[in-house]
Amino acid sequence: MTKQDLTRQEEFKRATAGVVRAIAQQTEVQVAFQPGPAGVSGKRARLPLPTRSLPPAEMAKLRGAADAVALKLRHHDEATHAARAPSRKEAREVFDALEDVRVQAVGSRHMAGVAANLRARLSEECESEGYDRMTRKDQLPLHTALSLMARERISGEAAPAAATRILEMWRGSLDEKAASAMEELVSSTDDQESFARAARKLLTALDLAEAETESEADQDEEGDEGGDQSSQQDQASAGEAQSQEQESMQGAEPESMEGEAADEEAQDSEEEGAAAEGDEKPGGPQARKEVPQTDDTTRYRAFSTQFDEVVEADDLCDPDELTRLRQQLDQQLQHLQGVVSKLANRLQRRLMAQQQRAWDFDLEEGILDVARLARVVANPTLSLSYKHEREADFRDTVVTLLIDNSGSMRGRPITVAAMCADILARTLERCGVKVEILGFTTRAWKGGQARERWVQEGKPRNPGRLNDLRHIIYKGADAPWRRSRRAIGLMLREGLLKENIDGEALSWAYKRILARTEHRRILMVISDGAPVDDSTLSVNPGNYLERHLREVIKDIETRNAVELIAIGIGHDVTRYYRRAVTIVDAEELGGTMMKKLTELFDEDAAEAWHRASAERAPAIL
Repeated sequence: MTKQDLTRQEEFKRATAGVVRAIAQQTEVQVAFQPGPAGVSGKRARLPLPTRSLPPAEMAKLRGAADAVALKLRHHDEATHAARAPSRKEAREVFDALEDVRVQAVGSRHMAGVAANLRARLSEECESEGYDRMTRKDQLPLHTALSLMARERISGEAAPAAATRILEMWRGSLDEKAASAMEELVSSTDDQESFARAARKLLTALDLAEAETESEADQDEEGDEGGDQSSQQDQASAGEAQSQEQESMQGAEPESMEGEAADEEAQDSEEEGAAAEGDEKPGGPQARKEVPQTDDTTRYRAFSTQFDEVVEADDLCDPDELTRLRQQLDQQLQHLQGVVSKLANRLQRRLMAQQQRAWDFDLEEGILDVARLARVVANPTLSLSYKHEREADFRDTVVTLLIDNSGSMRGRPITVAAMCADILARTLERCGVKVEILGFTTRAWKGGQARERWVQEGKPRNPGRLNDLRHIIYKGADAPWRRSRRAIGLMLREGLLKENIDGEALSWAYKRILARTEHRRILMVISDGAPVDDSTLSVNPGNYLERHLREVIKDIETRNAVELIAIGIGHDVTRYYRRAVTIVDAEELGGTMMKKLTELFDEDAAEAWHRASAERAPAIL
């Protein structure tokens, strides 16, 4: 890029930061441009980092994000919001999305330019997420559907064209109570406290949160710090989420700021609002506590595999969007390149050292050692010296990365996972090691066509897995990195991330790597939680998916044909896997991946594994 491009980028950043402070009417606001989604924490605002070329479409999107942040700083009170925020993750997403709609409607009412920027940003998001290609209402997340409908009612503006068809499927889904709560939202837009009460009524009507008691409703007016115990838990949960966001935004380095990191403690509390049998509402990923199994004779099975898919990443996205996502990944790679590249180079040196040629000298036969001919010329009585090349101990190796593509990985975790997978693929390819990158999620929230068929057949008991699997091939083992680099960027597409059924994904990846001809096979799993699919768990034993995952892991580790490693992001995977490590922050992922692979490629460790695996015959699950 030219110096002129750099100057233009800096000027745009300075002007945008000034606009944020002016609209927010807070001169002390600090504006940071860093990778990840826009956000606000206290007096700090975060905006996506612009590219140096600054195309018009990107500038319009950034202006919309800046205006949204500024309006939140001006019209949003975090204490009022936290006092009524529900603890369940799905409900909190709806609650937060409705407040964003209120803030933007109030703030843009008398500013036509701001309103235009927000409309342009929303239209771009609807198009990039593929709302116009959705054919079933459960493909659109609940918080998005409700926020779009609320925006129409409050602002009086029609939804973007890309979302029109999918919203039509949602309009008749609100019952009388939910419609009444939506009307109350419209009438209380100017009062955040009244709006929050109406939002809680809407969540109650949708069975996403418990109804507020009288003591909770009067708590803010009376200034009482006591109140109902569930209200205190809700406030604590919201306050904890806010403090975590503030901590993530205080670091000087861009990569220290996380987008939407999942809070494990908040996920645990979601069990209280878990879906009842027959519940078909879409929702976000939810962690569930282990509960006793009610029917030990029920074996794991899928109600229907007809709608499952194993798909190449290129087939899930049009070429233009893939290019944009790859550019976004390259932009963020600049900030992680330093640390991870050092570790990658260390791994590369270790691998290359194991592949170096070694020779035995002073032999009676073999290849003539020309380096010692001078000695024979000087003293003809000496015999000729021969050498022989030793067989290299380094064996053919293939590495499979299986990455959790669930909704709880949204934000910084999936971004870091994509960057590390990209760097690792390049590093190992230079060393002659084949790398396969796979992902796993589901095609829909809370069940797809498999659940619809189950409902049509009368909802038989213990149906087994009730969602449609989506297993994604980002890079095949035989495909060079340069041909797959665009596909890896697909992980950054937010609409891709849904629920996670780890057991079947692990079995699928294991069968793929077991079919390889390489002598050594390494399977690395990257996940941030236990397997969760609300559709399946609502009508099966609570530990149904987790029990199956344990069975698959035990089978793989017992056969010893593949070296299985797991890295848990904020989740203790050591209770599942024999060889595993848990990291607290997604930023540790790159270093942990390189460290674990370096340990595996250590000659002594490799030799020990080879001796152990030689005692067992490989077998497919």
